[in-house]
Amino acid sequence: MEFRFQPKEVEVGGRRRVYQVLEHPGSVVILAVRDGRVALVRQLRPAAGELLWELPAGTLQPGESPLACAARELEEEVGWRAGSVRELGWFYLAPGYSSERMHLVLADDLKPSHPHPDEGELIESVRWATPAELEAMAAAGELRDAKSLASLWWLTRLGSRP
Repeated sequence: MEFRFQPKEVEVGGRRRVYQVLEHPGSVVILAVRDGRVALVRQLRPAAGELLWELPAGTLQPGESPLACAARELEEEVGWRAGSVRELGWFYLAPGYSSERMHLVLADDLKPSHPHPDEGELIESVRWATPAELEAMAAAGELRDAKSLASLWWLTRLGSRP
């Protein structure tokens, strides 16, 4: 899937202005919970130039619901199938330049399967961390991507603990 910036004309302060907006179909980030622990993947992020620990996530395919996308991405990236998925909420990932709406999905009642990452996706490893371990990783700078940090806040501050 290829994304491109598109001009978007908006009235601001009584004047028409043109902004460049990355139109995006939306995405999911997954809190996959097993035995009180949350799944993390360590994957290559070429834009950052490094391997990052983050929650599993993915882009919605045309006509795909956030729950179906979460179930698909969980199996692809982590190698587990969810018996239950439910949306906790959503947020804009980068509203300064992108229309991407990211849905936060809780997945539980997990059963082992086999990971099969997309072509061009390098997932080095998977680990399961408690909410306290996730907070420690964030405090130590080991968890640095916005979707994982926002989801961790949601998990620990809004009462969606596993």
